[in-house]
Amino acid sequence: MSTPTVGHEQPAEAMSTAIIGAGVMGETLLSGLVRAGRRVDRLMVGEKRAERARELEERYGVAVVSNREAAAKADTVALVVKPQDMGDVLAEIAPDLRSGQLLVSLAAGITTGYIESRVPAGVAVVRVMPNTPALVDEGMAAISPGSHCDEAHLAEVESLMASTGRVLRIPEKQMDAVTAISGSGPAYIFFVVESMIEAGVHLGLPRATATDLVVQTLVGSAAMLRETGTHPVVLREQVTSPSGTTASALRELEVHRVRAAFLAAMEAARNRSRELAEGS
Repeated sequence: MSTPTVGHEQPAEAMSTAIIGAGVMGETLLSGLVRAGRRVDRLMVGEKRAERARELEERYGVAVVSNREAAAKADTVALVVKPQDMGDVLAEIAPDLRSGQLLVSLAAGITTGYIESRVPAGVAVVRVMPNTPALVDEGMAAISPGSHCDEAHLAEVESLMASTGRVLRIPEKQMDAVTAISGSGPAYIFFVVESMIEAGVHLGLPRATATDLVVQTLVGSAAMLRETGTHPVVLREQVTSPSGTTASALRELEVHRVRAAFLAAMEAARNRSRELAEGS
């Protein structure tokens, strides 16, 4: 397979990438790229805090520069900032961006149209919705192209995000739903795990024992889903004997409308993503 190029100009390994925003997700992307074999001398980070800059330089050996210098020098600029900070960051770096450059946004709710209206014409914008399992290289990232993207731009973003997990291309109109499902999804899973551990303690188990039981059950169940490709309904029915313990538990979940609660929760997350896009 040939190495993808961006702008049909140079191999991906020869391109420079800047990450603006060195929080948890920004560092996660940086560490993933380093582990994936990206040349450190082709990576840079935009970071204003001196102490944080020294920490990143020592840990990864990358150049830490100002946001404007990162935007001016890099072929690809990844914006890993909070949605409420996106406007200020774009205003800061827009004078240093140029046509043909690739701008990748990992900010929830911020549309490609919003970004394109604030940067020079011809800048290729790709919107990404990652999630926190990227911290352990099991992330799920959805990507959507803006109006100036070509196949090479999308291939480069896929390469960037594949360093921390799986990548899926979607139409941007589906991005709010993706935010609700996989972007916020880890929190729902952790909430369920927390609830199951508390139930185990209530039933008389030591907390450490309950935690081991629940976490491994979660890991094993996820592996079954991914490795067998079997529909979750079929897997659930395999565990559920008529008039058995599982059937009694599932009946209580239905009585308490857990399925409906999940739908309502994800609709709320989707709606909030839309509000972020509208600036509220």
